Amino acid sequence: MPVFSGLDRIAKKWPRKLRKSRVGLLVHPASVNRLLEHASSIFHKSQLFELKAFFGPQHGIRGETQDNMIEWRDFRDPRAGLPVYSLYGETRKPTPEMLADIDVLAVDMQDVGARYYTFIWTMDLCMQACAELGKSVIVLDRPNPITGSSVEGPVLAPAFSSFVGLRPVPVRHGMTIGEIALYLKNEFYPALDLHVVPMQGWKRTMWFDETGLPWVLPSPNMPTPETALVYPGMCLLEGTMLSEGRGTTRPFEIFGAPFISGDALAEQLNKLQLPGVWFRPLFFEPTFQKHAGELCGGAQIHITDRKKFRSFKTGAAVLSVIRRLYPDEPLWKSPPYEYEREKMPIDILAGTDRLRNLIDSGASPDGMEEWWQPECAVFAKQTRKKYLLYE
Repeated sequence: MPVFSGLDRIAKKWPRKLRKSRVGLLVHPASVNRLLEHASSIFHKSQLFELKAFFGPQHGIRGETQDNMIEWRDFRDPRAGLPVYSLYGETRKPTPEMLADIDVLAVDMQDVGARYYTFIWTMDLCMQACAELGKSVIVLDRPNPITGSSVEGPVLAPAFSSFVGLRPVPVRHGMTIGEIALYLKNEFYPALDLHVVPMQGWKRTMWFDETGLPWVLPSPNMPTPETALVYPGMCLLEGTMLSEGRGTTRPFEIFGAPFISGDALAEQLNKLQLPGVWFRPLFFEPTFQKHAGELCGGAQIHITDRKKFRSFKTGAAVLSVIRRLYPDEPLWKSPPYEYEREKMPIDILAGTDRLRNLIDSGASPDGMEEWWQPECAVFAKQTRKKYLLYE
C-alpha cells in the first residue's frame, strides 16, 4: 500500500474549523508531496486558506546554509511576495510580530528520528509561541525514516536542555513529527489548539525506502536515509574534536582525525562485534569544517543489518575506543555549541554528562548501554505509547 504524507492529504484532511484562516507555513527543502511539488507552492495556490508568511528552521527554507550553526536572516519570497522569517538565529521562537497576521501556523518538515535534529525543537518553540498568543498549529505528518519501532539512548535530563534537545525524549525516539507534536502539546502546552494531519498507509516498521515517497535532503548533510540511520549515534562526534565527515560525500558515515590510524581503529571496533555493522579503515580529507584540508585517518561505517544495528551504542563505542587508543589526544570540544555557551557540547547532545564521564573512565559499550536501556524503556512504555498514531 503506498504511503501518503500529511501534505499529500491536506485537500481532504485540512480541518474544517481552520478553513479560510490566515496561515503561516514552516517548511524546509524536503517539504514536498509525492510528485515533488513543494509545500510553499501548494499552500500558495490553495483556496482553503490565505497564506500570509513563511517560516524556516536551521539551514533555511531552501537549504541554503550548508554547514551547521550558520545563521540566516529574514527576507521576502520573490515569487509569493510574502515575508520569510528565520527561526535559526538569535530569534528561534517566533515573536508576536511574526505571528500577528496569521491565525494558524502549519508545520511540514521531514524529521530524521533523532533528538539532536533541531527541526522538532523549532516546532516546539513555535507551539510555545502559538499557545501564548492563542494561535492554532497544524502539523502535516511525515515518516520517521529509520522506522517508528526502535527507541534507543539516554532520555534527556532537564538540566541539559538545549536547542539540540529541549524536552525529555531518548536520542532515537521512534516517533513521527506529528506524534512528537502530540507529546509536546499534552505534556507542556495543554491549552494549545493542535491538529495533526496523519499519513495514510504508513506502518511503524517501515523504513523510508519502503514508503515509495521521494527522499529530498532535509538538511545539506543528510543526503540519504542511510545517513539518517547512523546519525543518532554518530552526531555525538559533533561534540568532539573528531571529524564526523562533514566536508565529505558521506557525512556521519565517515569519521576520523589526523592523529588516527584507520587500521588500528577499525580493528578495535570490529573486535567489539557490534550488531549490524562493520568498520572499514580509510583516509579522507574534509573540504570544510573540522580538519578541513588535512589528511585524516579513520573509518567508514557499513551497515550489514539495519534491523539489528544500534546507532547510539555504535556512536558511544566509537568514542570509547578512540579515547582508549589515544588517551593523550584532546577529545571533547569546548562550548559554545548550538547557542549553549557553558555546558560541554557532548553533554547537551547526550542529554547528560554521564556518557562523557563513563567514556573517560574506560567503561565498555555494553556497560554504558546497561545504564540507558532502563530509562529508555520507561519512556517508551509510559510516555511515548500514549501518543502513537500508527500501528
